[in-house]
Amino acid sequence: MDLPPSAAPLRALPAERLPPAVLAAVQAWPAGAETSAYLYDLSVAARNATALRACLPAWAEICYAVKANGFPPILDALLAGSGQPGASSAEPSGPLGWAGVDGFEVSSVREVRLAQGAYERAGAVGPRRLVASGPAKSVALLTALAQSDGSVVNVESVGELRRLAAVAGSLGRQVAVAVRVNPARVALAGSLQMGGRPSAFGIPEPDVPAVLELAAGLAHVDVVGFHVHAVSANLDAVAHLDYVRWCLDFAVRTATAAGVDLRLVDMGGGFGVPFEPDRRGEVPFDLARFGDGLASMPIPADVRAIFEPGRLLVADAGWYVAEVIDVKRSYGTHFVVLRGGIHHFALPTSWEIVHNFAVVPRTGQSVAGTAIPEIPCELADTDGRPVTVVGELCTPEDTLARDITVGPVRPGDAVVFPMAGAYGYEFALTDFLGHPRPDRIVLDASGNRVRTAG
Repeated sequence: MDLPPSAAPLRALPAERLPPAVLAAVQAWPAGAETSAYLYDLSVAARNATALRACLPAWAEICYAVKANGFPPILDALLAGSGQPGASSAEPSGPLGWAGVDGFEVSSVREVRLAQGAYERAGAVGPRRLVASGPAKSVALLTALAQSDGSVVNVESVGELRRLAAVAGSLGRQVAVAVRVNPARVALAGSLQMGGRPSAFGIPEPDVPAVLELAAGLAHVDVVGFHVHAVSANLDAVAHLDYVRWCLDFAVRTATAAGVDLRLVDMGGGFGVPFEPDRRGEVPFDLARFGDGLASMPIPADVRAIFEPGRLLVADAGWYVAEVIDVKRSYGTHFVVLRGGIHHFALPTSWEIVHNFAVVPRTGQSVAGTAIPEIPCELADTDGRPVTVVGELCTPEDTLARDITVGPVRPGDAVVFPMAGAYGYEFALTDFLGHPRPDRIVLDASGNRVRTAG
């Protein structure tokens, strides 16, 4: 694990750049609480799901990747779509009858339970779409999937195919299978490459015909198509259209050659979000252009395409907030020390990105009727200077940002990281040193807490 790259000469975000509800919630924290938390706006997640739905053709399904954020209120909002976060819409518009996402991509029994819980709360009737990926699916996970109508298992190896067939046979069930393909070549940029190279994910493209031949002799598996998830965090909509064309072309050619009744092509996720717009000039994935390209793309009748976005739907729906505990200077470097760190929010360090933040001043003011004391920091005046933001863990790897220029920062202030709704809470080193986990707080439009979970 490397430290985040230097951000010099980047300046911190003005506090006014935060949504009013988030700013109000941070300013309303109890004085001296030494709290860290994730704040969520469900309307943002619901709106993102509806926006993606609007750009996709009728043959496309959205299966949200639960690994990005499995907080139940978030799942409810994504299923409902905009208008009524947390409840099923009266006007479903997706191919499976939902206003938001059509289903969920899962990789563990716990994620299956989280997804099923969202369906239950929404009053789902009929099959519940689950697609499952991962190179080491347990027997317990394969069993849960085999027992769930609407599941598709993205098979990653010959061994997994045989294990699934045995599980399905013991249950007297037939399970829908998509063969996950590791393409020989991937012409798509992104932060995580999972295709076009040796990988634990999927079956090498040249080996796919032999796997299909094996599957044809297994009575309890039904090969419905193919799964390709070659890259993550791609921001180029035009390149992603080329990738979709390749996936469809490969699926049609390979299914025809093998005599497979093609019904589904799962093209994974891979849609990126701009974590570094200030430093690198990143811009959001162009959904309108992507949708226009898909609209003119031919696809065989009765074939469904699945997209598995995660961060695109929820990254901007969450903020990580941590209180400043100390400000110090060491050999010419100013450190802002948080009641938090990579055991709460590991994204900047794990992905080696510059994740900018805002400082919300709180010292010297009255919050919720309690005055926050001004703590002298004569030797660590940060105004106009770059700082390194670190957490409370006993390791130098607990670093969230480096060399970002700030104004005055004092103990009692809050540091707020936007774009923390994806790969935040679930992605952290939660139990290292045994510090408390951050709260998870749902906000209303005024910044009031409508739900809090530890």
